[in-house]
Amino acid sequence: MKFGFDIDDTLINLREYAFGLYQEKLGKSVEAEHFHRLDRVEIHSLFGMTDKEGHQMWNSVLEELYFTECPVYPGAVELLQKLDRQGHEIYYLTARPGQHAERTKAWMKQQGFPVADGRFYCGMKDAEKVHIIEELGLDYYFDDKPAVVEHLTRDSLTVIMKDQSYNRHLAHPRIKEWDELERLIESKTKS
Repeated sequence: MKFGFDIDDTLINLREYAFGLYQEKLGKSVEAEHFHRLDRVEIHSLFGMTDKEGHQMWNSVLEELYFTECPVYPGAVELLQKLDRQGHEIYYLTARPGQHAERTKAWMKQQGFPVADGRFYCGMKDAEKVHIIEELGLDYYFDDKPAVVEHLTRDSLTVIMKDQSYNRHLAHPRIKEWDELERLIESKTKS
């Protein structure tokens, strides 16, 4: 089977890591409950920033966000390693800027994710990501972003959302923890 995974906020907890980093950099303390109720992907409004200021802030901390100590969601590495050992094809599709592709692949490998040549896609807009997912003929695709998930329509593709506060309005199947996904996949592959 072919499995496709978004990276940020699907396999790794990038937004929450950024939330902590913003507090440190800006010297502002924001209650975690506000973060967990946020109904948009972007976090800058929690710090009183405009969209333009938020974009500038995000770009100023990309190195620290992408390539330092951003935590992997518990169980994600182990599940993907298991899928890889079972002979499934694993694809990564991330909208991270293309100039970060090689370093992102290296960072993912350092974390223990199985990354095969030719199965890593980086630097595309949402519409391009949807096109690549469809073109690959994936059996399963996992993402957190409504703008991507809402446009995946191929009947043979099972789309599963990584639960986040900003995607709960969608009726797609979802997981909160990676061990839930393992049970879901096992039940579907045995039937």
